[in-house]
Amino acid sequence: MVIGMLAAVTPAPLPSSSQATAAARDRGDACPGSLRLHEAHDGALARVRVPGGVLTVRQAEALLGAARRLGDGEVHLTSRGNVQLRGLRDACGAELAAALGAAGLLPSAAHERVRNIVASPLSGLDGHGLRDVRPWLTALDAALCASEAAPALSGRFLFALDDGRGDVAGLDADVTLRALADGGALLSLGSDSTALRVPAADAPRAALAAAEVFLTATRSCGTKAWRVDELPLAEGTLLRLLGERLTGEGIVHGERGRALGPVAAGGGASAGDGASADDSPAPGDGAAPGDSPTRDSSPAPDSSPAVDDGAAPDDGAARGNSPAPDGRPAPGSSPAPDSSPAPDDSTAPDGRPAPGSSAAPGDGDDSPTPDGSPAPAGSAAPGSSPAPNRTPAPGDGAPPDDSTAPGGRPVPGVVGDFAALSVHVPLGRLSASQWRELTRAAAHSPAGELRLTPWRGVVVPMPDRDAGRVDEARARLSAVGLVTEPDSPWLRVGACIGRPGCAKSRTDVRADAARTRAEIPSDSLPLYWSGCERRCGHPRGDHVDVVAADGGGYRLSVAAAGERTPRTVDLDDPSRLATALAAIPSRRPRAARRTP
Repeated sequence: MVIGMLAAVTPAPLPSSSQATAAARDRGDACPGSLRLHEAHDGALARVRVPGGVLTVRQAEALLGAARRLGDGEVHLTSRGNVQLRGLRDACGAELAAALGAAGLLPSAAHERVRNIVASPLSGLDGHGLRDVRPWLTALDAALCASEAAPALSGRFLFALDDGRGDVAGLDADVTLRALADGGALLSLGSDSTALRVPAADAPRAALAAAEVFLTATRSCGTKAWRVDELPLAEGTLLRLLGERLTGEGIVHGERGRALGPVAAGGGASAGDGASADDSPAPGDGAAPGDSPTRDSSPAPDSSPAVDDGAAPDDGAARGNSPAPDGRPAPGSSPAPDSSPAPDDSTAPDGRPAPGSSAAPGDGDDSPTPDGSPAPAGSAAPGSSPAPNRTPAPGDGAPPDDSTAPGGRPVPGVVGDFAALSVHVPLGRLSASQWRELTRAAAHSPAGELRLTPWRGVVVPMPDRDAGRVDEARARLSAVGLVTEPDSPWLRVGACIGRPGCAKSRTDVRADAARTRAEIPSDSLPLYWSGCERRCGHPRGDHVDVVAADGGGYRLSVAAAGERTPRTVDLDDPSRLATALAAIPSRRPRAARRTP
């Protein structure tokens, strides 16, 4: 192993506005969907939006059926709680669209790529949120699908509905609604440090209005911004415009105040935990732009990286897909091979994290979410100050219980008093047998649903609180390889899709991540393995960056507060991972070492 020093890089000056920078979008949005497929190295890829991660048993069965008939037979989770189907055969678009439509997964063809909504997965289950946000979820999804303007949103634009515990409020969404103790809701935009208080009954309508105001501002600025923080506007400008819009629609809103973020948490996230605001799945060629499926490899619960699968043509339509008269790809069109990976939401055209995207876990879907797992979503990176709108006010957030991690997200195991069962999905990849067991557990519960989380996990609601049924389901899910224990090493590792799914990857990073997971110390920062410098799906919090090197082996460094440290270690033999980790500052700060 060789410890070397990287040359110092002078950061580019920030623009005068409060936004990080206005990204130059010189091409169309290449985010894949259910109708616009993306061609990856292992076949076509479809990203199925699942608002709030909520699936009925029938929908879950339909997804597995499509994966088995048309694809690789597996279900891949993204950092936005969406589903990706990979390895799809040629010319299967029409059959896939029909299957998803019959299951209720395509309520509107024109809106299918913009139904990007994350919601607190334990809302209404454990009694620790300030409000059950499911009604908000239903209303917002319906309003989105009815909006004539919404189809113009990017496939990376993200809504977050937080029940007050602060779990999804920290995922860098473009529009965030957070329940407040006074019964109202806080509406915030991107990283703006101020927010508007609106009545809970009007919250979904106000959230849609915020997205439509963003579209209007984008046209006025003459930019191709995909995310709120990419707009070249001074802080507070978009919020002022939104206030005027709400007044015009008769929606009462309070004075602008400090926006709230997730419950403060010092602990690091597990790889694959930090959901990226983008949902990019498979990194590199294996991931589709904008949605991070286990960010292709699912890291620990807070740093799930997003997977990026290849860029699409400049006109925004996937190559090989014939657009319909309205400009949307025609159902059933086949994607043409594209050697360049579709960017996920968290990466800029050159592969660097795009402004405003959560480059870290998650979603891959927007950020390099989700599989790598850095600091828990919603927690500030050690040594860094959280953005003003990410700082919770005392009494405004609901305290997590033992079944949640510091950021309020679920941890593997029984939730509350047998109210639900939570599992983590290693690298965000579910085999047919694993998905069947999850579906079986949901079918035997009165709720009859699954909730996919932005941290590549799944929650099975058990409203009848039948301890025997919960224990039996937990045993069955553990037997098929799903994580049901809160101290599993899988929570500390994430990875991009790697070989053979991505042509740009130098090696099979997932295999190395799986083989070495037991070597990671329990107090280590999450590790995120990348097959190339694109780092698709990397997590958003502090983590150990493990990148495949040109000549073989890997280079390790620590990505803290968005910057990689200059100290690196070259790892020729993955089996010596523990030694390499000891040579760099890879341990979590002492205050962050609390085990959920």
